[in-house]
Amino acid sequence: MKYVTFFVWALCLALTPLALHAQDRGAITAQFNDWLGTTIWPIAQQNGVSRATFEAALSGVTPKWDLPDLVYAGKPADTNQRQAEFRTPAAYFDARALSNNANTGRSLMTRHADTLRRIEQQTGVPAQIIVAIWGRESSFGNAQIPHDAFQILSTKGFLSTRADYFTSELIAALVMVERGFATRNALKSSWAGALGQPQFMPSNYLQYAADGNGDGRADIWGSPEDTLASIGVYLQKHGWQAGRDWGFEVTVPETVSCAYEGPDQARKIQDWAAMGITRVSGNAFPSPEISENGFLLMPAGRLGPAFIVTSNFTALKAYNESDAYALFVGHVGDRMKYGSGGFSGAWGTLDRLSRADITTLQQRLERQGYDVGGADGLVGNKTRRSIGAWQTQNGLTATCTPSRALLAAIQ
Repeated sequence: MKYVTFFVWALCLALTPLALHAQDRGAITAQFNDWLGTTIWPIAQQNGVSRATFEAALSGVTPKWDLPDLVYAGKPADTNQRQAEFRTPAAYFDARALSNNANTGRSLMTRHADTLRRIEQQTGVPAQIIVAIWGRESSFGNAQIPHDAFQILSTKGFLSTRADYFTSELIAALVMVERGFATRNALKSSWAGALGQPQFMPSNYLQYAADGNGDGRADIWGSPEDTLASIGVYLQKHGWQAGRDWGFEVTVPETVSCAYEGPDQARKIQDWAAMGITRVSGNAFPSPEISENGFLLMPAGRLGPAFIVTSNFTALKAYNESDAYALFVGHVGDRMKYGSGGFSGAWGTLDRLSRADITTLQQRLERQGYDVGGADGLVGNKTRRSIGAWQTQNGLTATCTPSRALLAAIQ
């Protein structure tokens, strides 16, 4: 994007403090203020931000100490994962929440039918998917978004483990105000710096925010029409293929290993069907899909529902890099459109392991030559299938599910 050049990235990386030697918050705050003036202001100025905008946005801003993932003297890195998408599937896919989202979304699809029809014609993204994201991100615009975006972004730009990323988002927020897209006081965000009803990061606003009601503005705070149009544009630009489904809940026979999971093991859906995988509905896979690629998704291994998902599932993950998130959106969207019920398969009860425990498990698997996709403490498809491969190799029934017993067994 024009407002972030290679020079900006280099400057951010060179000047963002990697280690702070201050022993108290007062000293850190002084360093923070110096960083705003000596590092952020030159970058902002290079990207067309006036001194008046810079002062109005950041004058008096202080670090927000209670944010996750901050690193400063005397405080270890916070490695706890607070996002709901990375908790156990059974907790994330609460039946009441799914039903409430679907029922509310179905009503809003009717209310905004003309707008959604126009957006689908322009982007190829179906109404139910757009509305499901709206519901997940901000409870259809009803969620409280209380934080000062400039405090969040500047704190994370100075003190978080992803300082370069949040510094660029801080610059993008300044550009938004400079260009008149939003007032300084309107920029309220989540604890991660996401804005408005679609929960766009500032850089996403600059790239994808759209005018859905024809008033010449892209108001993702107060306009449902602009919110819906912006979500549609985002998914279109991230590879949503018109006319394709996101995926299908399926039955996976015992002859098909759960270790086949993952996008890098995709194959034609007709090949999955030839292996004995069938839709839980009893219907055949749609003829337009049968010759297209799909991949196996088993978020809880053998202890939960299974799915064959398409490239549109990957487009949903561009919105939030979580299998659970994309599955929630696709499933709730189906319920909105078709009036269908819950998952056919039940979510089993999984052991609640800490992120540190998962990291240890991943490291032990890596030492034995398994590719877990990085020992980050998050259970993705590479970790699940590595567990399944280890279980099979050691004469156990493959569940592809982490557990305390497995942690003790793998050394």
